Amino acid sequence: MKEYFANIPKIPYEGPKSNNPLAFRYYNPDEIIGGKKMREQLKFALSYWHTMCGDGTDMFGRGTQDKTFGETDPMAIYKAKAEAAFELMDKLSVDYFCFHDRDIAPEGETLAESNERLDEMCGLIRELQKKYDKKLLWGTANCFNNPRYMHGAGTAPSADVFAFAAAQIKKALELTVAMGGKGYVFWGGREGYETLLNTDMGLELDNMARLLKMAVKYARSIGFDGDFYIEPKPKEPTKHQYDFDSATVISFLRKHGLDKDFKLNVEANHATLAGHTFQHELRVARTEGFFGSIDANQGDMLIGWDTDQFPTNVYETALCMYEVIKAGGFTNGGLNFDAKTRRGSYTPEDIVYSYIAGMDAFALGLRIAMKMIEDGRIDSFVADRYASWKTGIGADIIAGNADLESLEKYVLEKGDVIDSVTSGRQEYLENILNSIMFSL
Repeated sequence: MKEYFANIPKIPYEGPKSNNPLAFRYYNPDEIIGGKKMREQLKFALSYWHTMCGDGTDMFGRGTQDKTFGETDPMAIYKAKAEAAFELMDKLSVDYFCFHDRDIAPEGETLAESNERLDEMCGLIRELQKKYDKKLLWGTANCFNNPRYMHGAGTAPSADVFAFAAAQIKKALELTVAMGGKGYVFWGGREGYETLLNTDMGLELDNMARLLKMAVKYARSIGFDGDFYIEPKPKEPTKHQYDFDSATVISFLRKHGLDKDFKLNVEANHATLAGHTFQHELRVARTEGFFGSIDANQGDMLIGWDTDQFPTNVYETALCMYEVIKAGGFTNGGLNFDAKTRRGSYTPEDIVYSYIAGMDAFALGLRIAMKMIEDGRIDSFVADRYASWKTGIGADIIAGNADLESLEKYVLEKGDVIDSVTSGRQEYLENILNSIMFSL
């Protein structure tokens, strides 16, 4: 078999003092952290669309990266992509991958032709999975790129488009099961609106719920026992997307009775586009019982769109992994690098450098998060800050033994409560975080 990254060795762990650009400094896959191997705590996944298909095209210029891998025939190109993907995963010690249906096979003139191509590629990918011992983290369908989806898929005003999307999702579910995936993601690429002047919002949201219920029913019937995920995003490509943020999605799932099958796939860059921090979106998902999986990337705070950069902000990765640990760790989910090299980083080596940077950033984040918990000062401060809810009037309120009349009586007897207000000590806590981060 052809070697596609011939100049890249298997990336070793050499420790923090290494200056080797083709080595990990913080990611040591089989090191035990918090009772598990790092590879199990982090569950890194390769994003097929950016890594194997993205060529650097943007709205201002054509591609700068050749992702044909030396082939010209469409199916030969996609077979080469698959072989290159598994070689890359092997050299990077990445155990999982994620895909859209149109990432792994070229779309045909008809749905039947597309499905035939998908079946052929599925056979090859399963062989490569076995050869390299790699797993599918989650699959999904690209129901946003083709012009038929210009007004949405599950929320399209056309029933025919809805039906086509349903058929496409059916096949993507079958592929996910065939490849052993334990997750299936719905990202509403165009499930939203540009103007309410031409939109029946109620019908569109109800139809989206109908499609999700159909997907759950069919997937369970063919043996899928994993998690379904919705990936929140507030805007882009549509002006306003229905999966705006974690809280919006959770409300939708509960309203439509989908909360037993669905969790969230939270992306860092989507969080900031919604005006939230990455940690906020994870905290909402965790506290509401919807934490599932993560798309690992970061955005540029000076640019108002989804830049999908490889994550290198260690503050973000540390606070992310703090939430993951507090959630009990990943079950079916993991850390998918929904990230792409910059347009000017166009060589195959740049892909490897990018993954090393992202994997090291999250490995360092995991180490810091574990130290935050072991150190205990931040958790102890939060516990002390809310101590009044453990006894006395606070405990009565939580137990349901208080009402407005009894609380009025309590305050009239107690007098002003200003002495009960304590400092939040934000700067003190931020300095503790710094001391933990930079004492490694």
